[in-house]
Amino acid sequence: MRQLPPEPEIEQLVTAGTFSLDGGTWEVENNVWIIANEYDAVVIDPAHDAEAIAARIGDRNVVAIICTHAHDDHVSAAPALAALTGAPIHLHPDDLPLWKQTHPGDSPDEELRDGQRIVVGGLYLHIRHTPGHTPGGVSVYVPALEAVFTGDTLFQGGPGATDKSFSDFPTIIRSIEERLLTLPPETVVHTGHGPTTTIGAEAPQLGEWVARGH
Repeated sequence: MRQLPPEPEIEQLVTAGTFSLDGGTWEVENNVWIIANEYDAVVIDPAHDAEAIAARIGDRNVVAIICTHAHDDHVSAAPALAALTGAPIHLHPDDLPLWKQTHPGDSPDEELRDGQRIVVGGLYLHIRHTPGHTPGGVSVYVPALEAVFTGDTLFQGGPGATDKSFSDFPTIIRSIEERLLTLPPETVVHTGHGPTTTIGAEAPQLGEWVARGH
């Protein structure tokens, strides 16, 4: 009997570097997420260090490089990682102006769209447009793994920042309420920075976030 390949699992790599926007620069640590089995992989948010990410992937085939949004700390290593792996870069077109601030001479290979599905190792990755932190922000929902990758849209304790250019607080609240908090409560939220959480843990705090504002 032919043995089926193992189901993909979630791997995490933390990289360090800078985030620059609106004339300011901050030191940050980013979560790079890899969904992979022993043969194929998808990379979510290739931050800072393409060689370290490629080393973690090894000889696995990279099906796609998915950027949840185009802030420089999330896409800084994307072209270099694409060159190392041959994988296409996926980005929502509404974030192209931000992308061009970091990579004026490069363009993403594929446009992400709401409702799109990307397949890795037999798993479906569902793209949900969740603007607010940036206009083209997306989250990646993987029902089979009971997981959602939210970039900087939703963190443990609240929404991503909306005090910079291209951001809007009412929009991010609407995205979280309508596109994320409607997921099953046991869904694990894998964030762009910091610890994971769950939809069930965050949902009761929505009113507090709205009252707090940005």
